[in-house]
Amino acid sequence: MDILSIILIAIGLAMDCFAVSTAQGLSVKASNERPKPVLMALLFGLFQGGMPLIGFFAGKLFSDFFSRYAPWIALLLLTFIGGKMVWESLHESEEGKTGWGIVHLLVLAVATSIDALATGVIFIPVPESVWIGVSIIGLVSFLFSIGGYLIGKFVGERFHVNVELIGGIILIGIGLKIWIEGFLCL
Repeated sequence: MDILSIILIAIGLAMDCFAVSTAQGLSVKASNERPKPVLMALLFGLFQGGMPLIGFFAGKLFSDFFSRYAPWIALLLLTFIGGKMVWESLHESEEGKTGWGIVHLLVLAVATSIDALATGVIFIPVPESVWIGVSIIGLVSFLFSIGGYLIGKFVGERFHVNVELIGGIILIGIGLKIWIEGFLCL
């Protein structure tokens, strides 16, 4: 597999990271926590790069399971987090927002990288490309996450909108997109 193909795959996989990072950047003003964009980008990059590696090693034995249930898992996780953000945006909470907590970021990293798990099987015919492939996927996801965060933060600081509501809707939309794509690929 050539480098250009791997980069294009990495860009495609990084789009979910970009969108979620943009939503996180939008919610900076609404959050009571200190933003952790580098931690978020590291987690997104690690999970996006790690999932294809797991998919590669799991191979055909588990590929049917993940291709069948990954859209449902992503839909549930992202809808839960997005729904929670929408709820909190419409109902003031005294306990504050938890959008930058480690558990929240880990759940987002898992949810956005589940579809990358199935990508690992493309490396089975070319095992010599797996390490460079997962490295490029992780790096591109990291960079797209940082870029998305910066764009979201820029927009969120300049416009007075309910950014947590928008971020929640974006997450639910990403979950639905992954779910729909899962059915179209069956």
